[in-house]
Amino acid sequence: MKKGIIGRKVGMTQLFDEKGNVIPVTVIQAGPCVVSQIKTVENDGYNAIQLGFEDVPEKRLNKPELGHLKKAGLTPKKHLKEFRLEDISEYKVGDTVTADVFSEGERVDVTGISKGHGFSGVIKRWNARKQNMSHGTGPVHRHIGSMGPTGASRMFKNKKMPGQYGNERVTVLNLTIAKVDPEHNLIAVKGAVPGARGGIVFIRDTIKA
Repeated sequence: MKKGIIGRKVGMTQLFDEKGNVIPVTVIQAGPCVVSQIKTVENDGYNAIQLGFEDVPEKRLNKPELGHLKKAGLTPKKHLKEFRLEDISEYKVGDTVTADVFSEGERVDVTGISKGHGFSGVIKRWNARKQNMSHGTGPVHRHIGSMGPTGASRMFKNKKMPGQYGNERVTVLNLTIAKVDPEHNLIAVKGAVPGARGGIVFIRDTIKA
């Protein structure tokens, strides 16, 4: 990885390319972030930078978090995220990372927390089909149905069952940056990214390209 940034999902909209085609994009307020820590191979076993995003009152942090940021000479930050980079020589504690670290046309991976749907059945969670809606089926039209072969006398692993759906870390790979607005710290990414409006997302250069 060569670069990364923390952002907040603003929402979705549309852009027009030079040919007049409509492009659905997700707008992300990316940064400004501040470098709160630098890790090196000599001291920590790997190269990385830690970024802080969004100011927050001191009372919102516990003593270890507050002491960590004061040691770096920074104001309290609400979100901290570590990015492992190949080269950290150009960064130092206190540097500001803004949206212009990325440029139009670059490929990125975006990570966020997906929308939570609570405890859901197999139809909503796994796209299972309903049972027949005719008479005789009984009040089990949306139930899970067969549990598998009876000879095993047990449940097989990875059986798709009802349960908690959403509210988990999701990464979408190889998205294209459609536009960057450095003045307002906005990045428009083609397509959808995980999470609800206002959710925190992490943008990094893609691991696929």
